[in-house]
Amino acid sequence: MKKLLAIIIFVAALAELRAQQLPHYSNYMLNNYPMNPAVGGSNSYFEGLSNNRYQWIGITDAPRTYMLSVNGPTRNKKMGLGGLLFTDIVGPTRRTGLYLSYAYHIKVAEKVRVSLGISAGILQFMVDGSKITLHDPKDNVISGGVEQTIIPDFGAGIYVYSTDKKWYVGASVPQIMQSRVKFYDYTYTGLSRLATHYYVTGGYKFDLGANFKIEPSACVKYVAPAPVQFDLGLRAIYKEKIWIGGAYRHLDAVSAMVGFVMQENITFAYAYDFTMTNIKKYSTGTHELMIGIKFHKAAESSSKAKIQ
Repeated sequence: MKKLLAIIIFVAALAELRAQQLPHYSNYMLNNYPMNPAVGGSNSYFEGLSNNRYQWIGITDAPRTYMLSVNGPTRNKKMGLGGLLFTDIVGPTRRTGLYLSYAYHIKVAEKVRVSLGISAGILQFMVDGSKITLHDPKDNVISGGVEQTIIPDFGAGIYVYSTDKKWYVGASVPQIMQSRVKFYDYTYTGLSRLATHYYVTGGYKFDLGANFKIEPSACVKYVAPAPVQFDLGLRAIYKEKIWIGGAYRHLDAVSAMVGFVMQENITFAYAYDFTMTNIKKYSTGTHELMIGIKFHKAAESSSKAKIQ
C-alpha cells in the first residue's frame, strides 16, 4: 500500500494535464523563447519577458506558473544568448527550472535566417509533506517536511524566420536527457523520469492596409504517451501597437487576449482562458499576464516599436 501511494504522489508531482510536464501558456505567440532556445537572438534587441499564469481560479491549490526570460543577439547578430527561470506550483509540489541558452544564426537569403539553438540547466523538484494529509497519520510513506531533488536538463531547437518579422516556423525538443527523478530510495519507478517533449510553432502576418495586420499562429505539442495537442491563435494588430485576439487549445480551453505597447518598448498582454473540460464546473477560468521590456537595441534597428 505504501509503495502504491508513493507512486501516485510522485507521478502526480511530475505530470500535469495529459502528461504535459512543462508549463504551457496562452501567449506563446508573443514569447516562444521558453519553448525553443533557437529563438534567442532573433530580434535586433534584448528583451525581458515575465509570464504569470493563474490556472483554474476557484480550485484550491490549482496550478500557478511564473516565468522570467531574457534573450538577445550579440553585437554581430550571428549569435543569440538567453536565460530562463520558471516556477510551476501545483498543490504541495513545486518545480523550478533555471536554463541558459546559445543560438547560432545563419543567413540563407536576404531576409531569411536559420537559427540552431541549445539550452542547458537544472530542474528542482520539491514536495512539501506538511501540506499532504494521509489517510493513516502513522503511515511514513513520506516525511512531514520538505523533500527535494535537483537534476540536469538539456534541450535543442531550430528556428527559421524572416528578419522583417513577417513569418516564422520552429521546432524544439526540451528534456532530451529523460533524467530520472528520485526523492526516496523506495519510491523510484520507471515512470519517474523527465519526458522528452516535441514542439512545432509557426506564424505569419498578413497586411490589411497601412495600419492593420492579421496574424494566425499555431503550436503543436507532443509528449508520449499523451495524444498530440495543438493550439491555434489569431491576432488583429493595429499600427503595431494595439491588438486583440483569441486562441483554441485542443480539448482544453479557448482564450481571449488583448495587448498593447507603451512608450515604444514596454509590452503588456493579458489572456483569459475559458475551460472546456469538466473542471469548468468548479473553476471560473484562467488568468495570464505578460509584461515585456525591450532594451539594448542594435544601432541600425528601427526606433519604431514592433509587436512580436
